[in-house]
Amino acid sequence: MDVNKNSYIFTFSAILVIVVGAALAFAAESLKPLQKENVRLEKMQNILASVKIEATPEEAAEKFEKYIIEQVMLDNEGNVATSEGRTAFDIDVVKEFKTVEEENRFYPLFVFEENGARKYIVPMAGNGLWGPIWGYVAFEGDMNTIYGSTFDHKTETPGLGAEINQPFFQDKFIGKTIFDGAEYVSVEVVKGGADVAGNPHQVDGISGGTITSKGVGEMMERTLNVYVPYFKGNQKAAL
Repeated sequence: MDVNKNSYIFTFSAILVIVVGAALAFAAESLKPLQKENVRLEKMQNILASVKIEATPEEAAEKFEKYIIEQVMLDNEGNVATSEGRTAFDIDVVKEFKTVEEENRFYPLFVFEENGARKYIVPMAGNGLWGPIWGYVAFEGDMNTIYGSTFDHKTETPGLGAEINQPFFQDKFIGKTIFDGAEYVSVEVVKGGADVAGNPHQVDGISGGTITSKGVGEMMERTLNVYVPYFKGNQKAAL
């Protein structure tokens, strides 16, 4: 073959593209099981982190099985439900929020127990300034008082809204309550710099990250509202 002809260049380029594409496709398919496992373990770590249990990827599965004693799935009206072929852990709340109609979504609840004391962990998803945000909020046995929380994001502004995944923001929710007597009020995230120390239903937002902070508050109010019937129906039994 005359290597100086255009046909040679086109043929060589086509073969190169096919070979490289096939190699990349093979690598991607080969790595899928490992990627899925990493996602599974990271989810376990995040759930455990909301109840202040640290776990490395190597420890995550063992600790999750040890401490998470029950998984519950709710429908959009707060009733215990089932989804064929899926457990509560299988529910991707970010994907449900983005792609599933509200009335058809499922809401997981994880029951944690240590030394006879139970905590109730709620996953949630919402919108920040630039993209999706998500988190896990853990409640004391009264299903009212927040015990711990973790929040994260994909595209929020570094140093501003991205700070929702930092302890200084997450720890502000500890001890806050979502009920005022029998009325559900959630926890409001107010403008950064506000004095909310004495208010059990408010936390101070991130200065300069107002929209993302508000997104966390909206995410909590909307998501936890679904769990209110379940919480109210089980609070007395839990205490």
